[in-house]
Amino acid sequence: MKQGVYLLLAGILAGAVNGLIGAGGGMVLVPLLTLTNALEEDQVFPASVCIILPVSILSLLLTYQPVPWHLTVAFLIGSAAGGVGAGLTARKIPVKWLHRGLGILILWGGIRYLC
Repeated sequence: MKQGVYLLLAGILAGAVNGLIGAGGGMVLVPLLTLTNALEEDQVFPASVCIILPVSILSLLLTYQPVPWHLTVAFLIGSAAGGVGAGLTARKIPVKWLHRGLGILILWGGIRYLC
């Protein structure tokens, strides 16, 4: 029961981050899924993506504004290619290094927004 409450709170926080700043919530969800020990380490990243996809779609529907589709489609194609490449190689990278990489990206993004 206790773990369920932690997971619910983690989901609320990830959804709030997603809805407020469009960060996908993964930067919150991955560490929280790890801290709550809800999943094995090698299951955290794929689970995060599966959780964040519907949340991102919901955020898009709730906050939709017109966007320049020619730029969006080009970015989507590039992102899909990057996602496929990362998905094919992620299992070859130790989870510890994936966590460190995520931490560095979060720090870098935070510093960029503060400066």
